[in-house]
Amino acid sequence: MDETKVLLAEQEIPTHWYNIAPDLPVAPPPVLHPGTGQPIGPADLAPLFPLELIKQEVSQERFIEIPEPVRDIYRLYRPTPLYRARRLEKALDTPAHVYYKYEGVSPVGSHKANTALAQAYYNKQEGTRRLSTETGAGQWGSALAFAGAMFGLEVTVYMVKVSYQQKPYRRSMMQTYGAEVIASPSERTHAGRTVLEEHPDSPGSLGIAISEAVEDAATHDDTHYSLGSVLNHVLLHQTVIGQEALRQMEKAGEEPDVVIGCVGGGSNFAGLSFPFLRAKLTQGKKTRVVAVEPTACPTLTQGEYTYDFGDTVGLTPLVKMYTLGHTFVPPNIHAGGLRYHGDSPIVSLLVHEKIIEAVAVPQLKVFDAAVQFARSEGIIPAPESAHAIRTAIDEALAAREAGERRVILFNLSGHGHFDMAAYDQYFAGKLEDYEYPRELVQEALAHLPKVGA
Repeated sequence: MDETKVLLAEQEIPTHWYNIAPDLPVAPPPVLHPGTGQPIGPADLAPLFPLELIKQEVSQERFIEIPEPVRDIYRLYRPTPLYRARRLEKALDTPAHVYYKYEGVSPVGSHKANTALAQAYYNKQEGTRRLSTETGAGQWGSALAFAGAMFGLEVTVYMVKVSYQQKPYRRSMMQTYGAEVIASPSERTHAGRTVLEEHPDSPGSLGIAISEAVEDAATHDDTHYSLGSVLNHVLLHQTVIGQEALRQMEKAGEEPDVVIGCVGGGSNFAGLSFPFLRAKLTQGKKTRVVAVEPTACPTLTQGEYTYDFGDTVGLTPLVKMYTLGHTFVPPNIHAGGLRYHGDSPIVSLLVHEKIIEAVAVPQLKVFDAAVQFARSEGIIPAPESAHAIRTAIDEALAAREAGERRVILFNLSGHGHFDMAAYDQYFAGKLEDYEYPRELVQEALAHLPKVGA
């Protein structure tokens, strides 16, 4: 790439993150202290996060400037490309125009680096020596390990045990960047030991891994905790995706009728959709926005909108969100990044207010879509991202049936190069659909914390 093209590309990288909070139709419910049930203040979060991230968590500033050291590392892979999936359109024989924003070009192969770099930077500025975190499929752990290497921080990753076993090369990737990786639940923490005493063969869950990572940070003065999704500041950092996509769609001369993203905690979904939602919330645009989750972990579609812990043991503050209950342990589906009992409070609020839609899709249809996409467009998607592909294909087929032109945009949030064991099982006929039983959801919901109205 010549110097002119480099300079033009740099101009496409946003200079600010977009904060949706000022544009929400109702104020998000307050975050509550797990002990007192009262709204928390900055001092309550100080043991876990640096001050700048705490400020961003509660900020009402619409645009927050991206620090130049963070933007400088963004230049390694941003702006990410927007593609029109013409070959997929042809295979589907649809009049729809299907576009996807591809975050798999980042050094770690997913969107997660966008917030990992920001969090590492602010922690380094405050004098933090080490970061602890959890990871499911390994994309977030890989991203934070990369960010730690960029900013000179030690990183400890508690990786959900089933993913630790299913995805050994994700573990190797984190170790390559210098991170320590521990299968969760572990003997390293009181939270891990408690789970293992009751369930020695526990496959782990994101909720359990969060408990371990939070405990690690809270019990070491030189350590802070980093979260890869759910919290407001995390979703804020991801909006570089949607801001780039807005400009790219304008260049393509089109405007999406529907914007789609997979949802585990909500970060890649919010990253793409929030800048488009701004026009819906402030200008009355009719864009449909669809959040897609697995039927095996149906948080937005079967969960209860209420206060719950973000972790399994109950160490985190209480947030109001759609939840399956913090004791929920999901089945061993291969979309490890979507196996979380809760969701972002802001995404949950948008669903509750019927500003966005939520759908759940089964595993086999997801892999059918992933393979069709790979054979059409050439990119092997991560199982998580394939949920968005499934719904994009369904929208394109619906457009064909209706005989209407529909512009569809989805976030391909990561590649599946470290997920080939899942594809092996799919081709061997060993993957099964799993719809989480309603009675088990009700059982988990019975353990929700009791808080005031």
